[in-house]
Amino acid sequence: MPELPDVEGFRRVLAEHTGEPIVSVSVLDAGVLRGVTARRLSAALRGRRFEEPRRHGKWLLAPAGGPVLLLHFGMTGSLSWHPADEPRHRHDRVVWGLRGGELRYRDMRKLQGVRLTDAERAADVLEGLGPDALRVSRGELAGLLSHRRGRLKPTLTDQSVIAGLGNLLADEICWRARISPLRTAGDLDASELAALHRAMRRVLRDSVEAERVPPRDTWLTGARDDPEGACPRCGTPLSARRLSGRTTVWCPTCQPR
Repeated sequence: MPELPDVEGFRRVLAEHTGEPIVSVSVLDAGVLRGVTARRLSAALRGRRFEEPRRHGKWLLAPAGGPVLLLHFGMTGSLSWHPADEPRHRHDRVVWGLRGGELRYRDMRKLQGVRLTDAERAADVLEGLGPDALRVSRGELAGLLSHRRGRLKPTLTDQSVIAGLGNLLADEICWRARISPLRTAGDLDASELAALHRAMRRVLRDSVEAERVPPRDTWLTGARDDPEGACPRCGTPLSARRLSGRTTVWCPTCQPR
């Protein structure tokens, strides 16, 4: 599932082609369009140029001289650059043709998609989101979690609280901080909040550099999909359960309740 680091990688892909004319817009599957028709999307963007894109949480915003393209990648989406003569993938849904190649929005499950709006309405779409996880200070994190009676993991992945954290990131951050994801978010003390913030900064820094949550042997992510996975830190068999509809993995030794 694309999380903040993945979308930051997609932003970089788009940023490499800022200022290049959009020669064509090909909608191969209108099932990913949200609130816009294929004809209107093409008419609004063809002949314009993408300006510097920005990301907030898992959303990618691509201004184009008035219109703003809003991209959300759901569980299986991506944005990548390809030579024009490279065969298209069967899950490529929308293609923006530039002079040197193509930007391709690919998505197997089509749970989210492509929107066209303007700067004001784009801000409205993002209004319900919490602050971007990369820019949350320790004090701000403490304020966001205080008085929240839900469990820590669902609180961290609630986009209205903090934007950008998904399943893998939240589990990795909790594991790094040695805090159980089953704890009540508002019950963390000052030292635990400091540890959580340090872990979030480090995990996000390394993941953004890799443009994904890397499945390294020294990370929880590298062991979580193994049915007999053990904690990379202490060797204890990992625990797993569904929490708010998501598989949550933790070490019962390193992360006691």
